[in-house]
Amino acid sequence: MDALVLVVLTITGVLLAADAASPPLLTTGYYARSCPKFEQIVQETTTNKQIVSPTTAAAALRLFFHDCFVGGCDASVLVSSTAFNKAERDADINRSLPGDGFDVVIRAKTALEQACPGVVSCADILAEATRNLAVMAGGPFYTVKLGRKDSLTSRASDVDGHLPLPSMPMNQIIGIFQSKGFLIGEMVALVGAHTIGFSHCKEFSAILYNISRTMESDPGYYPEFAKSLKSACADYHNNPTLSVFNDVMTPNKFDNMYYSNIQKGLGLLASDHGMSSDLRTRPFVELYSRDQNAFFKAFGAAMEKMSVVGVKSGTAGEIRRRCDALNN
Repeated sequence: MDALVLVVLTITGVLLAADAASPPLLTTGYYARSCPKFEQIVQETTTNKQIVSPTTAAAALRLFFHDCFVGGCDASVLVSSTAFNKAERDADINRSLPGDGFDVVIRAKTALEQACPGVVSCADILAEATRNLAVMAGGPFYTVKLGRKDSLTSRASDVDGHLPLPSMPMNQIIGIFQSKGFLIGEMVALVGAHTIGFSHCKEFSAILYNISRTMESDPGYYPEFAKSLKSACADYHNNPTLSVFNDVMTPNKFDNMYYSNIQKGLGLLASDHGMSSDLRTRPFVELYSRDQNAFFKAFGAAMEKMSVVGVKSGTAGEIRRRCDALNN
């Protein structure tokens, strides 16, 4: 083979490999020319959806978190299973993800495909929509950089070990966040998204009913609150959809009340109790409880950081035609 041709082929191969492996340069104006109405369309979609279904903000926040912590922010959680593949969204921990989160992305994608077909990734839509919805609920505005590609795969088997469970000890939860590059203060701020939304009774029933021979409920609960929860969740065995607001004081407002609640024994989950008592996390719980500005600043910064975890670029991703299905 001609030496010059060999050199050209080698260089081409190196460039292609670099394109697939190097981190993408995300920018806020990524769609300024290719899809100038991107922000307007996503804003209109999220506004309309949140007005009709006020639980959408919490649904999107949870969906985005579950997406980014498994293989990066690449919309892999949006893909539906097929006869040949069990996708991420059907992993056990993801089966309770609320439908409103999926729906708002699908609505935005449909509108964007009409305006600029084949241009906008589902990963970018989810990132932008989540920020918009958090702000609509009362949360802080933060910057969302764009240019993500959608994943080429989605497998339920990839989920295990990447998402924290409320039943996990605090050591394990902290370890999962640290493995993604997050400091403890950032973790506590991200968990503050529980200021809106709800949890199913089955997620905390193990610490609510007869946890030992001598204790009816986890001592982390305020006793009267535990009684109220038992009443609200009494039929959870027969009705697995029974749920309770994460923040019982201001359930539809994105604020710092969640942190005050968990210090008073008004947290639903075992992880809430652990976070308010663990010596590593408690100082941040106390800080965010007394200073909402500190919480908002930390939450916005942590969301910006999370939104670029493991993003795909070049040949490592694609622009899906439909958010719930891989192109090939």
